[in-house]
Amino acid sequence: MPADEKIKILVVDDRPENLLTIEGVLDRPELTIITATSGNQALELVLAHAFALILLDVQMPGMDGFEVAELMRGSEKTRHVPIIFVTAISEEETHVFAGYEKGAVDYLFKPLDPLILRSKVNVFVELFQQRKKLQQGNAELRRTVAELEAVNRQIREQQQSVIEEERLKVLLQMAGATAHELNQPLMVLMGNVQLMEMDGNIPEHLAARVNKISEAANRISQIVKKIQTLRHDEPKPYAGGKTILNLEQKVSILSIEDKDEDFTKVKKNLRDHQQLKMTRVKSLKEAFRCLEKGRFDLIFLDYLLPDGTGLDFLEAVVSQGIETPVVVITGQGDELIASRIIQAGAYDYLPKDKISSKALLRIIANALEKAGLKREMRMAQEKLAEMSVRDELTGMFNRRHFGEALEREISGAQRYGHGLTLCMIDLDLFKHVNDTHGHLCGDRVLQEFGRLLNDSIRKYDVGCRYGGEEFAVILPDTSIDKAISLCERFRKRVKHHAFTYDDLILQITISIGVASRPTGVEITGKQLVALADKALYQAKSQGRDGVVAIRPETGHLGIEA
Repeated sequence: MPADEKIKILVVDDRPENLLTIEGVLDRPELTIITATSGNQALELVLAHAFALILLDVQMPGMDGFEVAELMRGSEKTRHVPIIFVTAISEEETHVFAGYEKGAVDYLFKPLDPLILRSKVNVFVELFQQRKKLQQGNAELRRTVAELEAVNRQIREQQQSVIEEERLKVLLQMAGATAHELNQPLMVLMGNVQLMEMDGNIPEHLAARVNKISEAANRISQIVKKIQTLRHDEPKPYAGGKTILNLEQKVSILSIEDKDEDFTKVKKNLRDHQQLKMTRVKSLKEAFRCLEKGRFDLIFLDYLLPDGTGLDFLEAVVSQGIETPVVVITGQGDELIASRIIQAGAYDYLPKDKISSKALLRIIANALEKAGLKREMRMAQEKLAEMSVRDELTGMFNRRHFGEALEREISGAQRYGHGLTLCMIDLDLFKHVNDTHGHLCGDRVLQEFGRLLNDSIRKYDVGCRYGGEEFAVILPDTSIDKAISLCERFRKRVKHHAFTYDDLILQITISIGVASRPTGVEITGKQLVALADKALYQAKSQGRDGVVAIRPETGHLGIEA
C-alpha cells in the first residue's frame, strides 16, 4: 500500500446524526470515513472499496445488519473484512452470540464511548496495515522466486545450447572449405545455364535436361549460401522462450517392435491416453517405409530387431537427416549400451522391465520437449544468422556480408582465373528526397530500389546495401564489358520507374561505378572497392545518371556512358 494512501472505514447507520457523531470521533488524517445509510448501499460500497473495518448498525429498515453481514460472509471478496456491530437493541448473550454467528468480530453498544470506539478501531487499523505489509512482502518474494526461476531456466537452456553449438561449429568448420571449393565451379555452371536460358535457343530435346541441371544447381547453391552465411567464430546462444509441452495434443508414435507381447505391454499402459496414436512395425525396413510415407512425432525403438540393431537405425536416421526424436525401449542391454545409444542420437532409454504408464508418459514428455527445444534453437540460430547479414530496411545483404563475400569471391576468382566485377551504385540527389518529402518517403524509395535491384541481378550475384543510399553488386565470373551492359540496362530501368509514396510519384536516377579484377595481379577487396568508388565519383562529377568503368589493366578511366 503506498505511504500516502488512506485507510478506509465504512460506517453503516440509517440515522445521519449517528454517522456524523462517529465521523467526528474518528476524524484522523490517515483515515477516510465512508458512510452508508442502508444495507443495500453498504453492499455496493464493499464491492467497490477495500475497507480495513466496517462499523455496522444492527437495526435498520429493510435489510438489517445481521443480513448484511451474512451476505458479506458469502462473498469471497468481502468475507474477510472485519465487522463490528453497533447496536442499542440488547446486551443479552443470546443476541450477542447471534451477531458473532453472522460474522461479527466485536460489539459496540449505544450510546458509544468515544475512547472505546477509538481503541477498537485502532486495533483493526493496525491489523489492516500489518496485513498489507505482509501481502506486499509475499508479492515481492513471489517476484524474486519468479526471477530466480527464469534465471535458472536460462542457464539450463544455455547449457543445452552450448553442446549443440559446439557440434554445429565443428560441422561448419569442416563444411566451410568444402562449400568454398564448391561455390566457384557452381557459379560457372549456373552462369552458363542462365546464359543459355536468356538466349532462348536451347534445342527442344535438351530443354528438359537443362531445366533439371538448373534446379539441381539452385538447390546446391542454397546449401552453400547457408553454410557461408553462418559465422563460425561467434557463439549463437539459444534466444527463444522455452515452450511448455501440452500433453493433450495429438501425438503420433511409430513403434518399432518385433515381439507382440512387448508391444501389447506398451499399448496397454497408454490405453487411457486417447491423444497418443500408435503405429507398429516389426523391422527397420518397414520403419523407413513408414517414415517416407507419413510424419511421426516420436519413435519407440527396440534394440534388437530381425534386420539390425537400434544403433544401425540411429546411424541411418542421422545420415538421412530425419529429425524425429527416438526413444529406445528394450529388454537387451545395460548402462554401457544405454550410453552408446544416447551418444548415437537417442533422446531417452527405458528398460522393458521398467515400463509403466508413468514412465512412458515421462519419456514422451521429455523427448517431445527436447525435440521442440532443439527445433527452436535451430530456428533461432538461423534467424540470428540471417539478421546478422541482412539490411533491416531493404532486406538485402548488409555491408558486413558484402566485405566477407567480396574477399571470398576474389580468392576464388584468383584461384580459378575467373573474371570478377564490382559495381557501386548511388541514388542521385537522394538527400533532396529526404529533405523535401521526409525520411519515411526516403525509406520507401530505398525499399523499392532494393526490390528492383534484386530483380535485375542473377541468382548467384551478390547485391548489398553498402550504406545510406549507396548499394553494391558483386558479379562473379563476369567481364567488365558484360557488367557495363547489365548496369546500363538497370540504370534505364530505374530512370523510367515510377517510385510512389502516398500520392507522390518520384523519378529517380542513379550513378554507377564499375571496376574489374585485373588479370594476373593480386588485389584485395578494399582495393577493388576503391577502384569502383573512383569510377562512381567520376560518374557523379560528369552530371550523374551514368555508368563509368575502370579498366585497371590499362590504368585509366573508361567512360562508358
